[in-house]
Parts: sequence; C-alpha cells; structure tokens
Amino acid sequence: MLSRLDRWFHITARGSTIPREIIAGLTVFGAMAYIVAVNPAILSAAGLDRHDMVMTTIAGAVAGTLLMALWARLPIALAPAMSSNVLFAQVVVQQAHVSPRTAFTVVLFSGLCFTALSLSQIRQRIIRGFPPSIVLGIQIALGAFIARIGLTTGGIAVPSPEGLTFGSLSNPSVLLSMAGVVLSAILVVLRVPAGLLIAILAITLAGLFIQTPSGPITHLPAQLLDWPHYPTNLFLPFDFHEYFSHLGLLVPITLYFLLSDFFDATATMMSVAHRAGLDGTVEKPALDHRAFGSDGAASIIGASLGTCTVSAYVESLTGVEAGGRTGLSALVVAVLFALSSVFWPLITAIPAIATAPVLILVGLNMLGSLSRVAETPAEAIPPLTMLLIAGVTGNFMLSLSCGLLIYTALAIATRQFQRLTPIVLGLDAAFVFYMILQAHMGA
Repeated sequence: MLSRLDRWFHITARGSTIPREIIAGLTVFGAMAYIVAVNPAILSAAGLDRHDMVMTTIAGAVAGTLLMALWARLPIALAPAMSSNVLFAQVVVQQAHVSPRTAFTVVLFSGLCFTALSLSQIRQRIIRGFPPSIVLGIQIALGAFIARIGLTTGGIAVPSPEGLTFGSLSNPSVLLSMAGVVLSAILVVLRVPAGLLIAILAITLAGLFIQTPSGPITHLPAQLLDWPHYPTNLFLPFDFHEYFSHLGLLVPITLYFLLSDFFDATATMMSVAHRAGLDGTVEKPALDHRAFGSDGAASIIGASLGTCTVSAYVESLTGVEAGGRTGLSALVVAVLFALSSVFWPLITAIPAIATAPVLILVGLNMLGSLSRVAETPAEAIPPLTMLLIAGVTGNFMLSLSCGLLIYTALAIATRQFQRLTPIVLGLDAAFVFYMILQAHMGA
C-alpha cells in the first residue's frame, strides 16, 4: 500500500517521504482549522444557522481538498474563502438585500464561469503571460500579506487611528504570541521535524494556563464531541427566479466574485507551487487543467453544499514549509476536516494566536525572494509597490492590480511597447473593471 501511495502521489520523485507529507498535512490543518469556527460566524450574519454552517463549511473543505489531492495531486488545501464569506454576508445579503438562496446562486454562477475559465487554456495563458517582475511581486506580496495576518491575529499589530500599531506588552496574549514567534523561529532554524506543528500545539497548551480578563487564552469547549448532522435543506440552495429578476444588480456582483476569486486563487496556487519547487515546464506545468479544474469545480461544489466559494488557501504554504510536496499532504488535510465534523468543538479551542507565529514565519520565508528584485527602477517599482500595499492594507487583490497597472505605465513611459502583450493589456482591463466594481460596492 505504501508503494502505491508513493507511485500515485509521486512522493519519492518529488523528494519527499510519507511521514513528511503527513506532518505537512497536520501543519496545514492546524493553520487553517480556524475556518471551522470563523466561516459560520460570518455567514450567520446572513441569517443562516451557525451549526448548519459548521457542517457545510467542513463539507466544502473536504470536497474541495479531496479534488486537489486525488486529481491534481498537489499540496494545496481548499476551504470556504474568507474574502468570499464577507462578500456573501455583508455585500450580497445585508447591503443588496437579497435572500441567502439568491446569494448562493450568485456564488454558483461565479463558480460556473470560474470553472469554464479553469478548464480552458485561458487560465494557463494568463499565468504564462504575467511579466516576471509581477510574478516576483506576487511572491513577496503574498509573503507580506500572510505575515500581516499573523501579526494582526496574534495581537502583535493592532488597529489604531494611524493604521497599525504595536500591541500592548501588558497583554498576556501579545506576550504569548511573541514567545510563539521566537519558538517557531528556533524550531525552523534548528530544522526540527514537525517544528511548525509543535509550535502550534505548544502555544495552544500554554494558553490553558495564561489568564486574561476574559479567562484563559485557550478556552476548552463545554463538550468535546458533536455528532455531525448535515443540513439537507442547504443542498442545492438556489433561487434562480430572484436572481434573474434582479440581473442588473446581481450580474456586477457575480463578476466581482469571479474576478476576486479567480486572481486570488490563481496567485495562491502559483505561489504554493513555486515554493514547493513544482513550477514544471511550459510543456508540462505543475498547475495544469487538473489543478485549475479542481479549484474551479470546488467553487461549484461549495455553493451546492450550502457555503460560499471554496478556494485554495494561502495557509497551504505552511505545509510546503513543513516539507509537503504532494497531494498526500492535502489528503491528510481532507481527512482531518472530515474528522472535525465530530471533533469540531475541540478544534475550535485552538486560539488564533497559536497559528499566528507560524503564519509570520512563513511570510518571512517568502520575503526571502526580495533578493531577486532587479536594480533597475522599471523592474523594481511594480513588485515593491505590491509588497507595500499588501503589507500595509492587507488587500492582496488591490496590490496585484496596482502593481500591474504601474508596470504598464512604466512600459509606456519608457517606450518598451513590446512588454505590453495582449495578456498584459487584458489583465489591465480586468483589474480596472475590478477596481470600479469594488468602488461601486464599497467593498
């Protein structure tokens, strides 16, 4: 059986081992298990039952990750997207005043378009058409983005009128988070096996004994188990009549979902594949129709199961840093999500600050690509702009939009018109349209 696993997932061929893949899967799950609690909390604002949303969140994550693991065989985990759930609850339901069933229909049509683009050659051509400086910008901007998530969820950086400021050193949570960063760094430098996973577990256990005004940092649930019950009323929860009755309102929102999820997921998958050394070749890229088809189909499956868009998670990078190189690590994540349908109360006890230091370390490792930034201003300004915007604002999509538009403006200013390929100009148009939609919706 082990030899079959090796052949199916190309474990030895990619320089990995089965134990390493299992540890990588455990690390990824530890880094993204928060979605089991956070996604239902956000979607409940749309009038949906929170417990039902726990089950549909798990179902979407299992289905999407299994597709990526068994078909594409890549170390990429999927789950309901954080950007999508906020749009679903706040923009579509609360601001546009449409029913949750119509909102699921928006997600469905976005997913259908997403899948059509994924199964065609368009998505691969877009990836090959990204200028090298923008590809580098994606790497370092995602590094800044994921590090920023770690800093804010760990309480090390907190909002203030001036933007972000350092957290209070009198707060035990901040001190534990900082200690977690030091511990994670030591384990990474010493190359301790499963170091990132050990850091998550150590911080979670320490949180049981560190008190805050609201109690211990790590809160144990009242019950450790909860028998799973899938809400059948949320299977295929679509309202096509209301959708087609409000096309003028809902088509722009559908396009916004499409553009946001398409480029966000594409950039994440590019970054994970690059960090894993799975870039492939032009003739045989690692990100082929199977990878994109899995990602696209997951978005349709998510809507059909009663949750928001299921997409590739940037936390997959934690598994790559732990040594994951194949779909076996993603399979481990899918199995753990399936088990969480029973153990989800216990899993939600993992505090945000337990995973925050891991995200910070992963982001810092990705920022190592800064050494490849060119010295010429025309090549350096676009990726550094992307880094700055993603790190300061936490909006990766806008950082990508601004970086590419600046790239185009500099190419025109220096009369290097050969750099303005049809793909680049098409991406410019798409990102301008995206920015107009975002301004219109106030998102």
